[in-house]
Amino acid sequence: MAIEAVKEYFAQFGLADRVREFDVSSATVELAAQALGCQPCRIAKTLSFLVDGRAVLIVAAGDAKIDNPKYKAQFGTKAKMLTPDEVVELVGHAVGGVCPFGIKEGAAVYLDRSLKRFETVFPACGSSNSAIELSIEELERYSGYTSWVDVCKGWES
Repeated sequence: MAIEAVKEYFAQFGLADRVREFDVSSATVELAAQALGCQPCRIAKTLSFLVDGRAVLIVAAGDAKIDNPKYKAQFGTKAKMLTPDEVVELVGHAVGGVCPFGIKEGAAVYLDRSLKRFETVFPACGSSNSAIELSIEELERYSGYTSWVDVCKGWES
């Protein structure tokens, strides 16, 4: 199970006990915000794309949407989301629990600047009923990210 892989991943840093599991679904931004009792914008959603045959994960604020021209300028191709089967195959987590932790080798992680306005955010932990609260510095440290990007819109208003 993917949440077990994420817990193992965080265990090496002494953070496994910070992974929260809920009795309700947290598979969408809205459901996760309800489960956590926070604003939807503080959910760090992980969006999965295919770029040159490999998975590219973009972690963005819950109120952000992909800006296609910005995405194409960054990655040199149109934004093509992975299918649910491709997500499991290339990332190792199912849709609803995708996160940048405990992922398969070859998947690249990018953090969108929409997250930088928060002290802490809540990414999923590999299942549709889990999350962890991380500071932006912790998200950088544990996500294995490649770089910060600016590929989203809708969050600045």
